[in-house]
Amino acid sequence: MPYRRLPNTDLARIRALRSAQDMGELLSSSELGFSFILLRKLHDFLPHFELAIKNHRQAVSEQSVKSKEYNERQKKARLYVSHFIQVLNFTIAREELKPEVREFYGLNINSQKIPSLVKDVKLIEWGKKLIEGERLRVGAGGNPIYSPSIALVRVNCDKFKDAYNYQKTLQSNTQRFSEQVAERRHQADQLILDIWNEVEANYKDKPETERREICSRYGLVYVWRKSELERQKQLESAQHSTLNLPFSSSE
Repeated sequence: MPYRRLPNTDLARIRALRSAQDMGELLSSSELGFSFILLRKLHDFLPHFELAIKNHRQAVSEQSVKSKEYNERQKKARLYVSHFIQVLNFTIAREELKPEVREFYGLNINSQKIPSLVKDVKLIEWGKKLIEGERLRVGAGGNPIYSPSIALVRVNCDKFKDAYNYQKTLQSNTQRFSEQVAERRHQADQLILDIWNEVEANYKDKPETERREICSRYGLVYVWRKSELERQKQLESAQHSTLNLPFSSSE
């Protein structure tokens, strides 16, 4: 005997709710297989559920589209920050500047090591340190560093910071809409369960095959268990074989 299977995807939930809503528009309240109270709940709930799903999909899509631009700006900013530090180290190695100037930038005086720029917050932090450090060093009478200049470092770091903040906003929106969908998903499951229970109870006196056919119009889904499906196929095969047996004729 097939069993009832509740929806497990948002698309299936929408399909089930729309089927019930269509029946509500097709039949009068006296003919409908579930209560008018549930029909009102359905009319009130479905548009909000569909909107929540739409908003979440749009947020995910926009975040995905903007991620390419974000990654490109991140790469450029990391490149300019690391290159500026390398050029600074080369200048010190050529003895054009003293190692002590590294203090302006928050770097270790005795180390040529480039700080880790893997984390976005660290990249933004070191970009800010370099910009401020170069301003202080030049203000103290030093010559500007070129190739890259601090102006190019600033431009690329500012672009990345803007992209970073915008990406954080998109992530926040995606998370917020995801939580809204999750909350309404729970409400959808309960509403579907209530409707399906009332529909099945309303047609419980119908013959099984007819009852399942009517209930399916309301969006109910019935599936066969694998063992039952195989048994059903075996019975049908046996019946087919019996029907095809040759009749023996008596002489």
